[in-house]
Amino acid sequence: MDKKRVTGIGGVFFKSDTPDAIKEWYGKHLGMDIDQYGSTFTFRKDKAPDIRGYLQWSVMSKESTYFNPSKQEFMINYRVEDLEWLVGELKKEGVTILDEIESYEYGKFVHILDPDGNKIELWEPVDSFLDAYEKTKKGTT
Repeated sequence: MDKKRVTGIGGVFFKSDTPDAIKEWYGKHLGMDIDQYGSTFTFRKDKAPDIRGYLQWSVMSKESTYFNPSKQEFMINYRVEDLEWLVGELKKEGVTILDEIESYEYGKFVHILDPDGNKIELWEPVDSFLDAYEKTKKGTT
Protein backbone atom coordinates (compact mmCIF):
# COMPACT_ATOMS: atom_id res chain seq x y z
CA MET A 1 0.00 0.00 0.00
CA ASP A 2 1.37 3.40 -0.96
CA LYS A 3 1.98 5.92 1.76
CA LYS A 4 0.14 9.21 1.52
CA ARG A 5 2.26 12.27 0.98
CA VAL A 6 0.14 15.34 1.75
CA THR A 7 -2.92 14.63 3.90
CA GLY A 8 -4.31 18.17 4.14
CA ILE A 9 -3.58 21.81 4.80
CA GLY A 10 -1.78 22.51 8.05
CA GLY A 11 -1.56 26.27 7.85
CA VAL A 12 -1.87 29.44 5.84
CA PHE A 13 0.67 32.19 6.50
CA PHE A 14 0.87 35.63 4.92
CA LYS A 15 2.63 38.94 5.42
CA SER A 16 1.17 42.31 6.32
CA ASP A 17 2.46 45.81 7.06
CA THR A 18 0.23 45.79 10.14
CA PRO A 19 -0.15 42.17 11.33
CA ASP A 20 -1.79 43.03 14.69
CA ALA A 21 -4.36 45.29 13.03
CA ILE A 22 -5.09 42.65 10.41
CA LYS A 23 -5.58 39.97 13.08
CA GLU A 24 -7.91 42.33 14.94
CA TRP A 25 -9.89 43.02 11.73
CA TYR A 26 -10.36 39.30 11.05
CA GLY A 27 -11.44 38.75 14.64
CA LYS A 28 -13.93 41.61 14.63
CA HIS A 29 -15.42 41.25 11.16
CA LEU A 30 -15.11 37.53 10.48
CA GLY A 31 -15.46 36.27 14.04
CA MET A 32 -12.15 34.42 14.11
CA ASP A 33 -10.81 33.51 17.55
CA ILE A 34 -7.46 35.35 17.48
CA ASP A 35 -4.44 34.82 19.71
CA GLN A 36 -0.78 35.86 19.46
CA TYR A 37 -0.18 33.31 16.68
CA GLY A 38 -3.31 34.05 14.65
CA SER A 39 -6.23 31.63 14.66
CA THR A 40 -6.41 27.86 15.00
CA PHE A 41 -9.08 25.84 13.22
CA THR A 42 -9.94 22.27 14.15
CA PHE A 43 -11.48 19.53 12.07
CA ARG A 44 -12.31 15.85 12.42
CA LYS A 45 -10.42 13.29 10.41
CA ASP A 46 -12.66 11.39 8.00
CA LYS A 47 -11.07 7.98 8.67
CA ALA A 48 -10.74 8.62 12.42
CA PRO A 49 -13.54 11.04 13.42
CA ASP A 50 -12.64 10.80 17.11
CA ILE A 51 -9.30 12.50 16.35
CA ARG A 52 -9.09 16.24 15.78
CA GLY A 53 -6.70 17.87 13.33
CA TYR A 54 -5.47 21.46 13.36
CA LEU A 55 -4.93 24.21 10.80
CA GLN A 56 -3.08 27.42 11.73
CA TRP A 57 -3.85 30.80 10.15
CA SER A 58 -1.14 33.39 10.84
CA VAL A 59 -0.22 36.91 9.81
CA MET A 60 3.44 37.90 9.88
CA SER A 61 5.27 41.19 9.54
CA LYS A 62 6.36 42.26 6.05
CA GLU A 63 9.92 42.22 7.45
CA SER A 64 9.71 38.53 8.37
CA THR A 65 12.37 36.42 6.70
CA TYR A 66 10.54 33.18 7.50
CA PHE A 67 9.38 32.74 3.88
CA ASN A 68 12.90 33.21 2.45
CA PRO A 69 14.23 32.37 -0.08
CA SER A 70 10.75 32.72 -1.63
CA LYS A 71 9.81 36.24 -2.70
CA GLN A 72 6.09 35.53 -2.12
CA GLU A 73 3.99 37.19 0.56
CA PHE A 74 2.49 33.86 1.61
CA MET A 75 3.40 30.30 2.52
CA ILE A 76 1.25 27.18 2.73
CA ASN A 77 1.89 24.48 5.32
CA TYR A 78 0.86 20.96 4.30
CA ARG A 79 0.15 18.14 6.74
CA VAL A 80 2.01 14.93 5.91
CA GLU A 81 1.84 11.38 7.21
CA ASP A 82 5.54 10.40 7.44
CA LEU A 83 7.93 13.31 7.00
CA GLU A 84 11.21 11.37 7.07
CA TRP A 85 9.99 8.96 4.38
CA LEU A 86 8.60 11.82 2.27
CA VAL A 87 11.83 13.84 2.44
CA GLY A 88 13.72 10.76 1.25
CA GLU A 89 11.35 10.40 -1.70
CA LEU A 90 11.53 14.11 -2.55
CA LYS A 91 15.34 14.02 -2.52
CA LYS A 92 15.28 11.09 -4.97
CA GLU A 93 12.93 13.12 -7.18
CA GLY A 94 15.25 16.14 -7.20
CA VAL A 95 13.04 18.46 -5.12
CA THR A 96 14.92 21.30 -3.39
CA ILE A 97 14.98 20.65 0.37
CA LEU A 98 15.85 23.89 2.17
CA ASP A 99 16.70 22.62 5.64
CA GLU A 100 16.92 19.61 7.93
CA ILE A 101 13.86 18.13 9.62
CA GLU A 102 13.22 19.87 12.94
CA SER A 103 11.24 18.18 15.71
CA TYR A 104 9.07 19.82 18.33
CA GLU A 105 6.46 18.54 20.77
CA TYR A 106 3.76 19.44 18.24
CA GLY A 107 5.40 17.81 15.22
CA LYS A 108 8.20 17.66 12.68
CA PHE A 109 8.86 20.31 10.02
CA VAL A 110 10.91 20.80 6.87
CA HIS A 111 10.81 23.37 4.07
CA ILE A 112 10.99 22.77 0.32
CA LEU A 113 10.71 24.87 -2.84
CA ASP A 114 8.32 24.32 -5.72
CA PRO A 115 9.45 25.00 -9.32
CA ASP A 116 8.24 28.64 -9.09
CA GLY A 117 10.39 29.26 -6.00
CA ASN A 118 7.51 29.20 -3.51
CA LYS A 119 8.57 28.03 -0.07
CA ILE A 120 6.41 25.20 1.24
CA GLU A 121 6.33 23.99 4.83
CA LEU A 122 5.73 20.27 5.39
CA TRP A 123 4.46 19.27 8.83
CA GLU A 124 4.00 15.86 10.43
CA PRO A 125 1.73 16.94 13.29
CA VAL A 126 1.33 15.52 16.78
CA ASP A 127 -2.37 16.30 17.12
CA SER A 128 -2.57 14.86 20.65
CA PHE A 129 -0.12 17.55 21.84
CA LEU A 130 -2.23 20.24 20.17
CA ASP A 131 -5.37 18.82 21.84
CA ALA A 132 -3.73 19.26 25.24
CA TYR A 133 -2.49 22.76 24.33
CA GLU A 134 -5.97 23.88 23.19
CA LYS A 135 -7.50 22.59 26.46
CA THR A 136 -4.89 24.51 28.46
CA LYS A 137 -5.61 27.71 26.46
CA LYS A 138 -9.31 27.39 27.19
CA GLY A 139 -8.73 26.56 30.86
CA THR A 140 -10.16 23.05 30.60
CA THR A 141 -7.94 20.16 31.58
